[in-house]
Amino acid sequence: MNARLIEQGIAPTKRDALRQGVEDQLLLDIPMARAMQLGISAWDGESLCMSAPLIPNVNDKGCAFGGSLASVMTLACWSLIKLAAEQAGEACDIYVQDSTVRYLSPVWNDFDAQSRLAADQSWQAFFSALHSRGKARLRAECEIHLADGTVAASLSARFVALRPGSLSGVAG
Repeated sequence: MNARLIEQGIAPTKRDALRQGVEDQLLLDIPMARAMQLGISAWDGESLCMSAPLIPNVNDKGCAFGGSLASVMTLACWSLIKLAAEQAGEACDIYVQDSTVRYLSPVWNDFDAQSRLAADQSWQAFFSALHSRGKARLRAECEIHLADGTVAASLSARFVALRPGSLSGVAG
């Protein structure tokens, strides 16, 4: 078990319940996520793995559709931030503000997207800003790897979290 989660007093059953709750919300609220058959297969408090089968995400060439890859990586980062907020007891809406995607190699099989915070970001700074201003920004990164470990696609994105009633100034 992740030592950080133990230190925070989050038992595996609580972590699994949080993960399942966010996955259920994702599938209920975003029809595209249901159609893509997405699932949060792992979350350890620092990173998240979102899985997707190839068949509902295939393009005309038989490999994964680029839009599906971008969507899975965006939703993996969104889910990582949503889970951290839920874990911290913060009620907020999370929006993607901007992102950059790189497609490096075709994906011919079911795939996983691994998301984490960008190296220069911290949960502490994020939650401090959210608590004091009612909004906060955070950069996250995600990669999809081939079976041999090669990066097939990557995403770097900035997200905004807003407490209810703070909708003005998403872009500001």
